Amino acid sequence: MAHLNGLLLIDAPASALNNAGSVPGDRTDNKVTVKYISTRSGAYPYVSAQAFRYWLRSTLEQSDLNWQAAPIYRESKVAYTDANPIIYWDDDLFGYMRAPSKKVEAVEAREGDESQKQFTEVEGTITRVSPFKVSTLVSVGPVNLTEDFGVMSRHDGDPVPHEHQFYRTTLKGLFGLDLRSAGTFWHRAKTGYRNLDEHRRRQAQERNLEEYDSGRAYRLPLKERVERIRSLLQGMALLDGGAKQTLHYTNVAPSFVICAVTKGGNNPFGHVVTADPRGEAQVNAEALEEALEVYSDQLLSPVYVGWAKGFMEGQRTDVEAKVAQRAVIAHPRRVFERLADDFAKNENASWLD
Repeated sequence: MAHLNGLLLIDAPASALNNAGSVPGDRTDNKVTVKYISTRSGAYPYVSAQAFRYWLRSTLEQSDLNWQAAPIYRESKVAYTDANPIIYWDDDLFGYMRAPSKKVEAVEAREGDESQKQFTEVEGTITRVSPFKVSTLVSVGPVNLTEDFGVMSRHDGDPVPHEHQFYRTTLKGLFGLDLRSAGTFWHRAKTGYRNLDEHRRRQAQERNLEEYDSGRAYRLPLKERVERIRSLLQGMALLDGGAKQTLHYTNVAPSFVICAVTKGGNNPFGHVVTADPRGEAQVNAEALEEALEVYSDQLLSPVYVGWAKGFMEGQRTDVEAKVAQRAVIAHPRRVFERLADDFAKNENASWLD
């Protein structure tokens, strides 16, 4: 049960990437605050996992990566995708829950909606645990939030005041991809593992998909599974998104990433990046060296280190010296591309067993 496990850093020099909305009762009615964790040591801005996954989905859909995105249907209080991982790559790698409302008015609305013709029929509730996982991206250290005051004054009459918060920090997050589950679809009577109903099972049989897990699942051909994983990795290299980009224009593509294919789901890199006494990000070379030693029997691949020159530059020499014999080190985009290419090599097919 191999996993791709990693850690990434986003450089946010003056940013407000994920906001909590307005604050009732503040000095202006339209003040926008950032999301942050309040602690005794200060405020830790964060980007929710949901926001990160939205950025990644959008990047994949808008990039020239052949990404096959599922259509979305919105009912009054429910929204869901087609929930067909055989056809749609995001349903496969990002998971889903499809449980259409059974209320009479909802059923009638679906029956009268022409767009429903593009959706696969569904029998009961189907769910899929997401093979791709990501943590909340949290500031490596506490920060003082900046309160920015502005006005809209391009009109006659009094200017309209507005405020928003922003911060300067490095955001750290963990990510993982369950390689066995990518392209593998269960039909078990268990929450998260009833990926296929009878309609989807028929599609799997019509496509002659391989039976897997003692007949409790179907699996796509290896080439198709690799193609989906490669696109996901290439999308992470091109990551784009975030709130307040008109005002702050933050590049959210990772400035640093470290990852490896491992035998299990435990992420060995969680303590590799910490905050220095000034609250700025630093790679703890000793912690990295220890992680590589402790997890040496779990590593199935080289350690891939993506590091943009100019970011945390003073630490590079020491870290490279400790991992050079076991690592692929380059710009993050090049590292994601190298990893994507390594998945396509025949000698690495066992990563997806």
